[in-house]
Amino acid sequence: MPGAELPLTAPVSEPARDPRVAAVRRVGELGRRLRALRLGGSVVLLAIALTAGSVAVGALRDRDTAAVAAAPGAMAPAAVNGRDLDADITALQGHLRAQPKDFGGWATLGLAYVEQARTKGDPSRYPQAEKALSRSLALRPDNEQALTGRAALAAARHRFAEALTYADRVLKENPYSERALCSRIDALVELGRYAEASKAADTADTRRPGIPVFTRYAYVHELRGDVKTARRVLEQALAGAATRGDIAYVAAQLGQLAWNQGDYTTALTDYARALAADENYLPALEGRARAQAALGRRGAALRDMERVVARFPLPGPLVELGELYEDRGDDGDRARAADQYALVDAWTALARANGVNADLDTALAAADHGDRASALRAARAEYARRRTVHTADALAWALHVNGRDAEALGHAREATATGYRNAVFLYHRGTIERATGHEKAGLESLRAALALNPGFSTLGARQARSALEGAK
Repeated sequence: MPGAELPLTAPVSEPARDPRVAAVRRVGELGRRLRALRLGGSVVLLAIALTAGSVAVGALRDRDTAAVAAAPGAMAPAAVNGRDLDADITALQGHLRAQPKDFGGWATLGLAYVEQARTKGDPSRYPQAEKALSRSLALRPDNEQALTGRAALAAARHRFAEALTYADRVLKENPYSERALCSRIDALVELGRYAEASKAADTADTRRPGIPVFTRYAYVHELRGDVKTARRVLEQALAGAATRGDIAYVAAQLGQLAWNQGDYTTALTDYARALAADENYLPALEGRARAQAALGRRGAALRDMERVVARFPLPGPLVELGELYEDRGDDGDRARAADQYALVDAWTALARANGVNADLDTALAAADHGDRASALRAARAEYARRRTVHTADALAWALHVNGRDAEALGHAREATATGYRNAVFLYHRGTIERATGHEKAGLESLRAALALNPGFSTLGARQARSALEGAK
């Protein structure tokens, strides 16, 4: 089989030292044991399903298909540390050498490569996924497993219109396909079709209620500013989570929701719950780093973010680590920061070479730390493809750093129009409002950003405070 697995890295054991993690782990152990008694037969069922070439619902558990920083659950929880997933891929490769006509096995392998690409930050796996899924469809045209795999692959490459097409094809034949229902919500959200996404989430909740649907339902509500409902739904999902992967996944989503609202104490507790379930769960480790940075614990934040980047070198963590170095300002930190920003460019080139639309990542990183002209080109291209709050914000900021504030203002207001509570968006809007002569409105937006999440950005929050101080 093509494509040897990436080498495994040593487990990250540092989170276990966090007293919050240890406390949560002790309290939760009894409940996990009781739930395990009820789930004892699932391991046997999974082995049978894998041998039969069906979709392996354990390590390949469906989660968000859109690998976007702001979207929930960009990585599948049961596969995030890579160890189980690598073993599954090895087993599948051996199975398919013996049974090359197993269309379900090829579909499962394709999905596994999609997850491996995302969890390791390695876009070179996507062409392998495409080949495996094509092989499955050649053996059994229009089989559901491969079509849902195609939807997942398209979304991972940020081809959301294509993902929606595949999801709809599956749902036409099987309206109760959990994976397709979830892919449809993801695609509609990432295309900016929020009203349709809300209806799709309601439909999915009626047909296939469960953790994959609950987390998407929560995010749709968060985008409309309904944080209370989002947290309630996620808490319900966490209460029903029976596996370590599900616990880590949902708890990390709760942490992100709390962090977005500036509630760092709650966020750290939620991340501790995630890391108690899986000490290597990178979204929780990344989120904990951001919360620590917001609380002024720079050393702890740097250690956590360095671990994340060592294993998951995507643009968001790379930029955050670079800004943490800039904020510390020790000897060599400027060069260390520049190295992180250069790695963003390297990742972007690799992503594009493997069919990933990386314009949003490029625009956000380059606007502050790269080629501003290329940031604007990328932001315009992405906004032309899909009108979301995130693409509107990226375009507004790229226009601003290129001195085109009059054009930027409308997009900055568009980014905040749904009620989505995002301090970065408010900071961008306030800066642009001030640049266009709307001084009072701009200062109000900057105050709102800091009131919502005073540590929203290592450098941006400092700049917002400086602007407010200068305006006194």
